[in-house]
Amino acid sequence: MRVLGREQDGARGVQALERALDVLEALAAQRQPARLADLSRELGLHKSTVHRLLATLGKRRYVERDADTGRYRLGLKVFELGSWFFNRMELRQEARPLLQELVDQTLETAHLGILDEGQVVYIEKVESPQTVRMYSELGKRAPAHCTAMGKVLLAHLPEPELDRIIATRGLTRYTSNTIVDAEQLKDHLRRVAGQGYAIDDTEHEEAIRCVAAPVRNYRGEVVAALSVSGPAVRLSRERIGEVARLVRATALRISRRLGYNGEGA
Repeated sequence: MRVLGREQDGARGVQALERALDVLEALAAQRQPARLADLSRELGLHKSTVHRLLATLGKRRYVERDADTGRYRLGLKVFELGSWFFNRMELRQEARPLLQELVDQTLETAHLGILDEGQVVYIEKVESPQTVRMYSELGKRAPAHCTAMGKVLLAHLPEPELDRIIATRGLTRYTSNTIVDAEQLKDHLRRVAGQGYAIDDTEHEEAIRCVAAPVRNYRGEVVAALSVSGPAVRLSRERIGEVARLVRATALRISRRLGYNGEGA
């Protein structure tokens, strides 16, 4: 009986979610703010049910109620989610040809990544033409504390957010070079922010070295990181300076395409 009860609770939860989405879609289809009675009639739901859904959506800013007319319209949260999606699409589109140029210059794989829930997510890449190259796939997640892109993204977070990620994700050791002490990592990230790029010196994978730089939007906020990755035997320490210069220059060009007007990325 207890399992059945959980299944029923789950079914009710799914039904409530579907109804909430129906409310959002109905509001999106309206040219003008809608009355509660109109939404109730259109959705075939009792007014009290629709009112509860609107109240919940209103708390999360997905719906707004006009205090003068009592009518409802989509809220700012819907706009924020849509903007997030389109910004990501714009970022990939603007970055892709420049990633290809970077690969042509370095002959190593180039990645574009973002920070999500304290991890790096690969959102775009251009493969190296070389037979031996780093394996990766779009959508793959990687730890932030020991990857070049991750360190760039962490380096530009407010310290409370950085502390939260460290506490939640931990600092797992992957190789003998992985930084696993929080204070040491913070010192390292301050240097990353100061020099404008980060290096993964075989800290995540034994045989892979990476260099990354920040990508900024029109407000100067770091929204992504750009990296070049390759086998440590090819991406040697002697090449780091040259590759870092190219990565920073390319990251700045992408930032410019996103409306950034600062002096450096």
